[in-house]
Amino acid sequence: MEYLTTSEAAVAAGVSVPQIQRMIDEKILPEDLYRTAQMRTFRTDACVLIAFYFETADLLTASARQRAIRNALEHCQAGDSWKNCTFEEHFVTVRFSDFSREVDDRLHQLARAREAVVEDPEILGGTPVFKGTRVPAYDVAAMVEADVPLEEILESYPSLKDWQIKLALVYARAVPPKGRPKRTSSNIPGVKSYLKKRLRPSSIGG
Repeated sequence: MEYLTTSEAAVAAGVSVPQIQRMIDEKILPEDLYRTAQMRTFRTDACVLIAFYFETADLLTASARQRAIRNALEHCQAGDSWKNCTFEEHFVTVRFSDFSREVDDRLHQLARAREAVVEDPEILGGTPVFKGTRVPAYDVAAMVEADVPLEEILESYPSLKDWQIKLALVYARAVPPKGRPKRTSSNIPGVKSYLKKRLRPSSIGG
């Protein structure tokens, strides 16, 4: 059974890292779905239940969602069977197929992002770059997050392909930088000029 870091689990479940932490802090998930010994990690199949818990917050109470999670673990086995997991919960039909499919898609994107980015001490001092290039993944992710158009990113980094750019944000969220000062988007080439263009004249110099 593969385990994911909190950041990777957040990407797979489609939620934030603080929401992931809540699953342990508030004892929402059964203890066999995660580990806390050295660092917090989650079983991949737990991401289906995490996605269910937060995506149904507007429909079910917290206690009803926790009860549904317990029932799901009793009625359904982990893994591929989530796709066929359906049961009745107090006149409500609970289906995990959609959550399972969405999590599988995000796990696939996460795997592709892991394969697309490498860390080599001889390339930019080990900064994560896209395989076969010297393009920092975090810089591209910052441009994507700043809503820089795809065409402009490709102009700044012509060695990249569309699919690599789409994976940049996935990688950055799953593997946040450690031991480095956090870069703001305005410090990254290509983003600063774009943000300047988006500023209205009235917002500059009062």
